[in-house]
Amino acid sequence: MARLTLVSSIILLLCCAAAAAAATTFEDSNPIRMVPDGLREFQSSVLSVLGETRHALSFARFAYKHGKKYETVEEMKLRFSIFKENLDLIRSTNKKKLSYRLGVNEFADLTWQEFQKHRLGAAQNCSATLKGNHKLTDVVLPETKDWREEGIVSPVKNQGSCGSCWTFSTTGALEAAYHQAFGKGISLSEQQLVDCAGAFNNFGCNGGLPSQAFEYIKYNGGLDTEEAYPYTGKNGVCKFSSENVGVKVFDSVNITLGAEDELKHAVGLVRPVSVAFEVVNTFRLYKDGVFTSDTCGSTPMDVNHAVLAVGYGVENGVPYWLIKNSWGADWGLNGYFKMELGKNMCGVATCASYPVVA
Repeated sequence: MARLTLVSSIILLLCCAAAAAAATTFEDSNPIRMVPDGLREFQSSVLSVLGETRHALSFARFAYKHGKKYETVEEMKLRFSIFKENLDLIRSTNKKKLSYRLGVNEFADLTWQEFQKHRLGAAQNCSATLKGNHKLTDVVLPETKDWREEGIVSPVKNQGSCGSCWTFSTTGALEAAYHQAFGKGISLSEQQLVDCAGAFNNFGCNGGLPSQAFEYIKYNGGLDTEEAYPYTGKNGVCKFSSENVGVKVFDSVNITLGAEDELKHAVGLVRPVSVAFEVVNTFRLYKDGVFTSDTCGSTPMDVNHAVLAVGYGVENGVPYWLIKNSWGADWGLNGYFKMELGKNMCGVATCASYPVVA
């Protein structure tokens, strides 16, 4: 098979939630636009295989932007075919004038089945939240909330080729709690959780839950810093050292399953909360707006992705959760997304919990 020397150094990462991608739509692609020499050369290579069509030009720019490397002509043609199908999905969805829009991102050359296999974890058992222990009060909640404005939310990370979203949700909650408690930022180790938290019903790159990760950290004696126990994006042997602990968990608080009033109370008054939900086909191509769906489920066995709720608000009359993802800062709204609030949309209030740090 003929090999194509299109990009020499960047290889597509395969992961359960890897992420990347500044959203660019098909309509943004202008064939007449002046392009850098490197891009022009790349485009010529692609068009020589696919033909000089508008779709092929859009695909060439997509592949260049996201550092795709297709090893054979057959693979490039396959990815181009999938890309066109995803373009059709983007355009047909956006024509409906919903509360959100889709756009081309790094996932646009993957089928939904590939995305599920490589980027989403198995459904999790959320029995820990059947009866929560978060206490509601009569305090009036702020109309809108964004914990980023108070400086306690750590930067968006990228989980890469590993179904470790649950670890990033966990560290995101802990990093915010630590900053709130001690007045300084910290970056904590996801890899320790991947490698060491299996005894608490977690499965490394195959999934887990923040509530179970908090329990592991509580009884294990702490979580190392990112610097001391860096992320590799694959299952490994536990190397935890108590000498490198960055944070300890005194306790964790669970939100009652499906109780969005409790979740809003916690996010509004306490701090960011780890949540999980069901990713459906269109969500992977999310660009902006308030995501909603009539196909996702809301039961404990539907959720397949853990994230961090950092606020809430209203956009164009639609109430939303503001949520930090772990697919890189170029995905969605600079690594964040908005999910409709008030309907337990896609199970967002099904597996919610937050830690108390020490």
